[in-house]
Amino acid sequence: MRLVNASVPDAVREIITQNRSIYDCMKMDLINYTALAVKIQPVVEKHLGGQVNLNTIVVAIKRYSDSFEQKDEVKKESVLKNARLSLTDGILGIKFSTDDFGIEDTASLMNKFSEINPDYEFFRLADSFRVLTEDLAGIRELFGAFGNAEDKFSTGLAKIKILIPPEQDRNDVASYVAGVLHSNGIEPANAFFSQDNITIVLNEKDASRAYEILRSEIVR
Repeated sequence: MRLVNASVPDAVREIITQNRSIYDCMKMDLINYTALAVKIQPVVEKHLGGQVNLNTIVVAIKRYSDSFEQKDEVKKESVLKNARLSLTDGILGIKFSTDDFGIEDTASLMNKFSEINPDYEFFRLADSFRVLTEDLAGIRELFGAFGNAEDKFSTGLAKIKILIPPEQDRNDVASYVAGVLHSNGIEPANAFFSQDNITIVLNEKDASRAYEILRSEIVR
């Protein structure tokens, strides 16, 4: 995923959070930082759209690893203490490649999309576009005009949006949420990040329980 105004630490956190094996090994302090940096360097550069020095990635990994220790030392206060949650089910996920559409074609497509349902979320990644929207017949018809349309759809989804107050530290939120859900046997289908919120995409069957689990973290 390519983040707007993202930094190397932002990209590193996202990559590690979305890779459960790496995330778990890091929490157990079983990671060689340099080896991991070499492994994820191409992904970090794709996220940021340019070359990134290997040592910069190593430092970002080390700082992210240190945040786990700091978080374990301060357990009295939830990372989500002032967050706001919203749950929406009946979500359709749409993914299409940048090879399928140019920038102008994509803008035209999204204008037509907005006429059908203006309440959607659009994410531009390094090599693709992602859309989260209500599962409507008009949306399916719009994308059905393109070849292999069904391959672009992910159905039976729900989303939990986590809004973080601007004055609150957001660095640990993604890893914290992933850890809380994982410890309760829930694995998100995907996650998208912006400067002030996180959108967690889940299977509908897990959504209500995930919402209650995260809400309990806010009120405890």
